[in-house]
Amino acid sequence: MTEENFSNNQEEKNKETENRKPDLSDIEQENLEKNRKLFKKYVIFFAVIILVVSSFYFGYNRGRGSVTPPSSNIPLDQSVLTNKNSPTNDQVDFSLFWKVWDLLKEKHVDKDKLNAQQLVYGAINGMLAATNDPYTEFFDPEQNKEFSQDIGGSFEGIGAELGVKDKILTVIAPLDGSPAQKAGLRSGDKILKVNGQSISNMSIDQAVNLIRGPKGSKVTLTIFREGDQNTQDIAITRDTIEVKSVNLSFKDNGIAYLQITQFSSNTSQEFDDAMNQIIAHQSKGIILDLRDDPGGLLDQAVDVADRLISKGQIVVTEKDSAGKEDSTYTTGGDKLSSLPLVVLINQGSASASEILSGALKDDRNITLVGQTSFGKGCVQEFLDLPGGSSVKITVANWLTPHGDYIMNKGITPTIKVDMTADDTKNNKDPQLDKAMQVLESQIK
Repeated sequence: MTEENFSNNQEEKNKETENRKPDLSDIEQENLEKNRKLFKKYVIFFAVIILVVSSFYFGYNRGRGSVTPPSSNIPLDQSVLTNKNSPTNDQVDFSLFWKVWDLLKEKHVDKDKLNAQQLVYGAINGMLAATNDPYTEFFDPEQNKEFSQDIGGSFEGIGAELGVKDKILTVIAPLDGSPAQKAGLRSGDKILKVNGQSISNMSIDQAVNLIRGPKGSKVTLTIFREGDQNTQDIAITRDTIEVKSVNLSFKDNGIAYLQITQFSSNTSQEFDDAMNQIIAHQSKGIILDLRDDPGGLLDQAVDVADRLISKGQIVVTEKDSAGKEDSTYTTGGDKLSSLPLVVLINQGSASASEILSGALKDDRNITLVGQTSFGKGCVQEFLDLPGGSSVKITVANWLTPHGDYIMNKGITPTIKVDMTADDTKNNKDPQLDKAMQVLESQIK
């Protein structure tokens, strides 16, 4: 059948169908037409509503799946961060931490004895240790209390400032008159064992906790001293350490001998008291002894520099992670800046004492006598945390006024003079003798 014949036959069928429709009055026909139009409008209206709602719902769900609302909190075990320092921008999935946490609680042989708070403290310590910066430290509440006592000038222990050098716990300096000093512990001694227990895999905090202890108790340190062939054990009886940070005496020829043992919270006040005595005594010159001064509070070192260096001079320049430099200047009160001065340093001179000796060397061309200093060229910020804990974070490196960065190399003395074991044993001090000689030549 052709398309034309099919079309003709279809028209005939349509006509037959129309002829079979019942006859309607004009009114009925009109009402039917109105109903058709009204139904068509409703259909179109509801179709539009359904289309709008569907579009909104689809878009909302799609957007919610790709963008997290700013106010929503993501559980730590579901958080994923981008590792910005990775060359491939690998992502760090914190669920790994919680997986190990759950496995530990589930499978550890002493799981019933595990202390969740100590696990958290340990995790923080591990995170900070991964920075490979021994000066970035976490203090739990007990350690924080001990640290505050140290800075305040009173604590119980052996009385020695410790640090990490070449990845080994090292004596920076025994405090003057401390049990450590009386027992024979010296700057540069490397501590290998505490009470026979190796500390090679311990953090500095863990090792210090073993060394610390109440007054009257004993601790034995196994140390290695440069120049010796064998290790030696040094037994120390712990005591209450009362640290007076500034000591003053007067030598012959009108010379004042001024020793700063550390920069604690009361150092600037003690220094001002000593300064007034020096002025009243009409001293002709000063020997400033910073040997075995492990440092301490930066602001205290700056206050001392204010008394010894004329106003407007750079004391120290801090350089942050972005390379921004910020210099601290002397602000006045320099009542001793006109007096001749010689500074004593050694390998136990660290941190704040290096800042002060570096400023005196660069700003006043002061002669430094002794041995190369420890070499701690970074600055830490101390921050309190909830629950009585705290953290100390390295926030900047520091430079001397001339721009020298002394980290791990120290400050080289103008005149090098060694101090031998025989000198110490026989109560000789060739470094002080040389400083006296230099200062006397300046006074004449």
